[in-house]
This record gives sequence, C-alpha cells and structure tokens, in this order.
Amino acid sequence: MKQAILDAILAARAANRPVATVTHLESGDQALVYRDDTTSGKIGELALDDAAIKSARRAIADDKGARIDSAAGPLFIQVSNPPKRMIIVGAVHIAQPLVEIAQTAGYALTIVDPRGAFATRDRFPDVELSEDWPDDALKALTIDTRTAVVTLTHDPKLDDPALHVALRSDAFYIGSLGSKKTHAGRVERLTEAGYNEAEIARIHAPIGLNIGGKSPAEIAISIMAQITEVLHQG
Repeated sequence: MKQAILDAILAARAANRPVATVTHLESGDQALVYRDDTTSGKIGELALDDAAIKSARRAIADDKGARIDSAAGPLFIQVSNPPKRMIIVGAVHIAQPLVEIAQTAGYALTIVDPRGAFATRDRFPDVELSEDWPDDALKALTIDTRTAVVTLTHDPKLDDPALHVALRSDAFYIGSLGSKKTHAGRVERLTEAGYNEAEIARIHAPIGLNIGGKSPAEIAISIMAQITEVLHQG
C-alpha cells in the first residue's frame, strides 16, 4: 500500500468518513472511493471508471467488501466505515424496544434526555446516557454520515433544539415522532427559525415505515426498518 493511500485512509478514519479501498487484483494498484466526493478514484495510481466508482459506493452503503469485474480487470473493494450510531432524544417507552432492536442491528446508542427521571440506568442498561440539553448534547456527539438521529419526546422544547443541530449535520437519517398535525406545527416552527424547505424535508415524519404498528415495540420496529432502508438505499 502506497503512503498516499494509507495517509488518506487514516485521515478518513479520524474524520469518521466512509471510504473504500479499491485494489486491482492483477497489478496491485489501488485507488480510494468516498461515498460522495469528487476526489473518488483520483487518490492512488489506479484509474477507475464511473461503473467501478458506483460499485465501490454501493459496497460502502452495504458495508460489505466485494469482488467485481471492471473494464480495467478484476477489482477487490475493501470498505472502511465508521461505526453506526443512533442518538435518541427522549427516554420514552418507545425508546426501550428501539434500543434493543438497534443494538441487535449493530448500532452504538446514546439517549439524550435532560429529565433525569426518564433516562435512568435501570431503564436503559448498557446505553450511553446524556442529561444535557439536546442541542448541547448533539453538538458534543459530533454527528457524522453513519449517525441516525431520532426525536421521540413530542415536546418542542426538547425535540426542536435537537433538530436545529441535526438538520445542519451529516446525519444519514433524521426522524421525529408525531402525527401529521404535530409535524405541520414542527415545520412551521423550523421555517420561522430559518430552516429552508430542503433542510426540513430531511425529517422523516411521521417517523417509521407505515406498517400499521400501534404498540411501542411495533413502532420501534417501523422506525428501525425505515432507518435500515435509508442507510442502504439512501
């Protein structure tokens, strides 16, 4: 591996930035591909065509290495992704089954709730808990492209500050609990706060896939399903 490739990989890891190393299996030449960056295919000695870059980005989205045949010959794609994280704002009933499902799916969890009676170790063992105000907490957590942000409190005093940070972050998923009426009010408040239509459209609300779930566990399943869909399909 050439020094330029190694340095770029280390820099990507330090910045929690997804990257794939593409190696030509016959020559050993390499190139780097980022999930969304104009430098993809230009770092290293291997020239990649658009099809190879697309395949590498698909591998990044799938979080899985792959061997492909390209116009230049056989290639191996090795993915280096930051850990998947989920930040849940609101230690409510739905958060408990959502934490269990998300942990099973490989997410590192952080629950943010300044109401100390809700975010307790008894209710959420083995989960990072923050009692900071949501905007302060999210800023400190450094949201990246492998982070999902979920707001569940139904309280604008808590959900809105979190959304103010999430909407201008690199989070791959942002979702908020609430009815269509609740979300309409949310949209109005965010618009008044200076967020544009494209930014607000990043919010999945009402949160989760429409599977008809009613119980906290069923709603948690619908949320996790939607997060998984966005992670892999964009």
